Amino acid sequence: MTPVRISTAGSGPAEAPRTAGGRAPGAWAGIAEAAARTAAVTVRTVHDVARIHAVADFLADVWQTPRATPPYPAEVLHSLVHAGGAVHAAYAAGPSGERLAGAAVAVFGAPAERDVYSFVAAATAAGRGVGFAVKQAQRLWALERGATTMRWTFDPLVRRNARFNLVKLGAVGSEYLVDFYGPMNDGVNDGDESDRLTITWDLATGTTRADDPTADRSAADVVNRAPDDGPLALRDADRLWCRVPEDIVALRAADPALALAWRHAVREVFTEAYAEGLRATAMSRDGWYLLTRSSCGSPGETSHERQR
Repeated sequence: MTPVRISTAGSGPAEAPRTAGGRAPGAWAGIAEAAARTAAVTVRTVHDVARIHAVADFLADVWQTPRATPPYPAEVLHSLVHAGGAVHAAYAAGPSGERLAGAAVAVFGAPAERDVYSFVAAATAAGRGVGFAVKQAQRLWALERGATTMRWTFDPLVRRNARFNLVKLGAVGSEYLVDFYGPMNDGVNDGDESDRLTITWDLATGTTRADDPTADRSAADVVNRAPDDGPLALRDADRLWCRVPEDIVALRAADPALALAWRHAVREVFTEAYAEGLRATAMSRDGWYLLTRSSCGSPGETSHERQR
């Protein structure tokens, strides 16, 4: 078993002893340590050139780009750390020493908002629980520095990431962004439009959701049909359910036109729902979003779990 170490010292603004809600950040340290223990990894912040270069290479491999042109170059990551952000890396024990199993990068948002922005996170598929361990380490780091929320974006068609964000972490999809990045030419997103769902995570209260997102779905009315001719959106008086394809990354590679049709169909449902105040709050195991009226305001996997 890899020894567990959650290391958060060495970067970021001066530490605050308590969150805005009065809970000591140390109350979450046990959760972070347990998550790392379960995933059999050591999670720590990294600052030296060699380890930051290794993280840049890891992210290039996840997004299937040449290491010479990674999505997040090492010099950019190093500058973000110098500016008070954090690069978290998860290490698993291997026969030849430590190997990178996951990574995430976070920076602080506007000071008045006590907000942290996590702009990339990834974990190897073989390391079950690594992504959760990295997010818990990020949360602890942010709470120790006085943050109350964390935000990031992900592709809303990647159902695995939707379930992780909304159910496992207990966050909320606070805004829907149409073609957020414009064209992307990495090996995962190439040929598609880059719609993204912003996730807002209440750091002091976010926890795994226990409610069933499929409850009452069978009694709802079908209001939209999907590109595969099955139901796309269901509706009752207060809730909306929206289905996404089983594996958008594989579909994008096999049939780009069909993948784009799904993109446009889901976009139409989400933009209309968000305009009337509904927010994504859960994802079922069989690929249905649940959208409800939330108090949260707006501000995938083949071989890896990845989010940006």
